[in-house]
Amino acid sequence: MLGSIGPLEIAIVLVIALMVFGPKRLPELASSLGRGLRELKESMGGERGSEDPKPIDPAVEADPADDKAG
Repeated sequence: MLGSIGPLEIAIVLVIALMVFGPKRLPELASSLGRGLRELKESMGGERGSEDPKPIDPAVEADPADDKAG
C-alpha cells in the first residue's frame, strides 16, 4: 500500500512539525493553512462571498448636483 496514509504517518508528520516550528507557532500555521484552503475552494467553486459589491440602483446612484445644473 504505497499510496495510503495511515494514522501512524500523520502522527510522525505532526511530531516533526512540532519539533521544527514549536508549539507556539503551530496554531498560526494551521489557521493560515485553513484560510488558504478555504479561499482556494471558494475561487475554484466560483462562490461569491459577502465582500462582493451590491448591485447599483440607478435611482440611488444619481447625483443631486446634476439636477441643479441650469
